[in-house]
Amino acid sequence: MLLYNSTASRTLLSDPCNDDDNPDPIGEQEVITTVEVTLTPDNGDTAVVLEYRDLDGDGGEVPILTVSGNLTAGAMYNGSILVLNETTDPAENLSEEIEEEDDEHQFFFVVGGGLDITTSYNDQDSNGNPIGLSFTLNANSASSGDFTVILRHVPNKPNNGISDAGGVTNIEVTFPITVE
Repeated sequence: MLLYNSTASRTLLSDPCNDDDNPDPIGEQEVITTVEVTLTPDNGDTAVVLEYRDLDGDGGEVPILTVSGNLTAGAMYNGSILVLNETTDPAENLSEEIEEEDDEHQFFFVVGGGLDITTSYNDQDSNGNPIGLSFTLNANSASSGDFTVILRHVPNKPNNGISDAGGVTNIEVTFPITVE
């Protein structure tokens, strides 16, 4: 398992559209402490887990990134994302909220630094637009670089990717990935 210090940007998961008896246009806010991306290969090998953890929220501790291993060139992975608020006991599963408010959320996947992978969405909101809690990742060839996972709240849907999505970034985490 590889450990990295992180300078990921993390904001609060909020509902700016929720104005039901709430004079605060920001609405209820949730702290995102953990993002866990599980990549399970189709060939039955061990899953690779990418994890961002910042258990003290906005406190002084540096967030920690872990990458449990390398991807295999030519392999296809089924991806899933778990988002938690672990400042509460028990931890709050924010993925459930994202799924319930599916038309107000979308994950985006940005690949950089020469990393040769592609992704596609496996889930859709109630209007047929992608969400990203479930996705497919193809590790095309041996390479290394960055895999950035971005959660946007109230993005423009449909969109052509992060460049015209608009909305508010709830969290953005970049993982260093190696395909061998």
